[in-house]
Amino acid sequence: MFGHHHPHRWRGHGGGACRSPEGFGRGRHGGWGQWDHGGPRRRVFDQGDLRLVVLQLIAEQPRHGYDLIKAIEEKLGGAYAPSPGVIYPTLTLLEDMGLIAAQPGDGAKKAFAITEEGRKRLDENRSALDALAARMSEVRARSQGASPQIVRAMENLRTALRLKLGQGELSEAEVRRIVEQLDAATVAIERA
Repeated sequence: MFGHHHPHRWRGHGGGACRSPEGFGRGRHGGWGQWDHGGPRRRVFDQGDLRLVVLQLIAEQPRHGYDLIKAIEEKLGGAYAPSPGVIYPTLTLLEDMGLIAAQPGDGAKKAFAITEEGRKRLDENRSALDALAARMSEVRARSQGASPQIVRAMENLRTALRLKLGQGELSEAEVRRIVEQLDAATVAIERA
């Protein structure tokens, strides 16, 4: 009705940072970006989700706004990139909440690093982060034409490995068995 709609096209929209009591969580307003598949739009980032993704990316390494935009775009297979009008207010909110801190640096770009409070927040939201990673992988797969079943299986493997490695130091025999199984799966996939 108002313009031409393309099926399977990512439709992102900006929004200011929401003000939930904890600064995280879901709500009916404030999602960023929607996957339009010819039917109802599905949000990848509900309220609070983008903050978790940004916090996780900053936990991996200190980053500035442009780095975050590019990292999110890459994680979504180019299907969506948040605008500076979304990223910079999110960084300001995370800094105000004491979850990240600006790092001294050269030039106009201000890099942020995670604080101990930010790490605690990530630990408290680990299951939400895992669900977000799966949704982002699904969007990436859709944008690149991969099967959702393959994406699900890949995410299951990733989660199983993360949980196994999180149980503590593995013996040499355990490491050898895991590597053998991963190598065997790789060969089987290459031959499929």
